[in-house]
Amino acid sequence: MGYMAAHGLKRARPVELVPDTLSVITARMDYLPAASDSNWQTVELNRLRHPTEAIVSVYARGRDYHKVMRQRLQRLSEQISAELGPFGYRVFTDSAPVLEAELASLSGQGWRGKHTLLLNREAGSMFFLGEIFIDVSLPISESVSQHCGRCTACLDICPTQAIVAPYRLDARRCISYLTIEYAGSIPVELRPLMGNRIYGCDDCQLICPWNKFAQRSTLPDFDARTGLIGRQLVALFDWTEDEFLRFTEGSPIRRIGHERWLRNIAVALGNALRITADPGLVAALERRTKHPSPLVRDHVLWALG
Repeated sequence: MGYMAAHGLKRARPVELVPDTLSVITARMDYLPAASDSNWQTVELNRLRHPTEAIVSVYARGRDYHKVMRQRLQRLSEQISAELGPFGYRVFTDSAPVLEAELASLSGQGWRGKHTLLLNREAGSMFFLGEIFIDVSLPISESVSQHCGRCTACLDICPTQAIVAPYRLDARRCISYLTIEYAGSIPVELRPLMGNRIYGCDDCQLICPWNKFAQRSTLPDFDARTGLIGRQLVALFDWTEDEFLRFTEGSPIRRIGHERWLRNIAVALGNALRITADPGLVAALERRTKHPSPLVRDHVLWALG
């Protein structure tokens, strides 16, 4: 991810990002949909056993969290200002060179799990992080101890073995990176390992014992949208670009664009064909063999093969 290198040490030096910063307030916002089953982890793992069903990461099934979190941090900052008087601040949520998980860990929000995500004893890892950089000196919060023990469930379940060692993730193998951040041709050797995951991957969180404590969101923003859960791959693959833009309006999915959307689903359709010789899957892929994008055509031809 080139943007990480592009900003150099600015990620680790808040004052270089926002001059005069003296403290960072960290916040978390739970996103597990309110209607989630009590056995939601098992329910989500079972979805992976249905090869023709499209799997979108839980966090992306509702409204774009960037907008929701930023608005709430802005309101919090205004409330603090009303108590303290005017002060300098800037809010962030996954939108700038900020070491969010590390700052949250240092501030006592939780500890870094072996999958590198932040874990909280009362909330697991199903939450977003945000920060307020301020020019006021605040008391330093104490960090918390780690509680992963000898558990290696997240390393063992990772489909592509992207968690190469405890606390070390090779993003180049991570399905979340490949389906969301990566714009190129997905490495052929990794395609069969992606299964039916078309946007993100939750496996390391689904298997984590601490997520039995995951908190349901109180915000309707993160309720699953119609059309992004329990849908068949073929139906989503047939979306035109206009339909893609319409159905993903206000969703974090829109940022990958229609081309990558089709690329990801083509891989999932190819993986489904390994399991079930459904002529409907073949027909859907054949309808895209003359797509104007070489990227889409490459993945479609691979899937048909």
